[in-house]
Amino acid sequence: MQLFLIAGPTASGKTALALRLAERLGGEIVNADALQIYRDLRILSARPSPEEETRVPHHLFGVADAADGWSVGRWLAAAEPVLEAIAARGRAAIMVGGTGLYFRALTQGLAQLPAVPVDVRQAIGERFEQIGEAAFRAELKAFDPAAETRISPGDRQRLTRAMEVHAATGRALSDWQADAAPAFARDYQALVLEPPRDQLYARCDARFAAMVGSGALAEARTLLARDLDPAVPAMKAVGVRELGAHLSDEIDLEGAIALGQQQTRRYAKRQLTWLRNQAPDWPRINAVEPETRWEVLAKLWGL
Repeated sequence: MQLFLIAGPTASGKTALALRLAERLGGEIVNADALQIYRDLRILSARPSPEEETRVPHHLFGVADAADGWSVGRWLAAAEPVLEAIAARGRAAIMVGGTGLYFRALTQGLAQLPAVPVDVRQAIGERFEQIGEAAFRAELKAFDPAAETRISPGDRQRLTRAMEVHAATGRALSDWQADAAPAFARDYQALVLEPPRDQLYARCDARFAAMVGSGALAEARTLLARDLDPAVPAMKAVGVRELGAHLSDEIDLEGAIALGQQQTRRYAKRQLTWLRNQAPDWPRINAVEPETRWEVLAKLWGL
């Protein structure tokens, strides 16, 4: 099958480029964004609009409830039959998103890790709280330097996960991952959208403001009213906490928007860092202008 992967940080313009490619090839789009999975986050996750979704078939967008936390493994298990069905129809699949771990699982495979006992998980979480991230990283680096290097600053979830796996199995998470077989033997073509940092940040700011103007406040209110576990992925989406602070009268709307914009920029920076470290050989498109982007893509992929 024809499989095209378009990765990039939030607000980099992935949706528009993927739509153009899908229409050119008669292809179908598959979601590789961990937050666009949730139906509760259409606005705050910048999911394709209903109008965009009618232009070409879309898959794995808005398919999960916010209370139902999806893992990388669950996404991969859902993506496999979708890709197989697209191939059976003789169509191209365009996978698009900003979740680097999804792309890595798809192209490099997913390690089959033993379950981590609850008491081990709790003990590791308590250890992180006691000593802080810097000291925790130093401990992780002693037995899994590869994991410590690739995990972004502030990513507590993946830091503690790496420590949990070692504590439970006596083996580094990186070693488990090295044993993983690629999920798909078929070929793929990939690229990363990487706009200049100043332009990307300006797009982040503009989009968050536009989200608020398009109903993000009501979306956050509805989600927060469900009183879900704060640890589920949907509750960690940029904008939920910031707009929630306004809804609870902690800050004014202008302050909430400023915080949301700041967190969006930080999120984009983390995504860029991950892609530079984990997909350094994927071609980059730095242009922002749509026609220039298309010309670069067409040249890269021989369209």
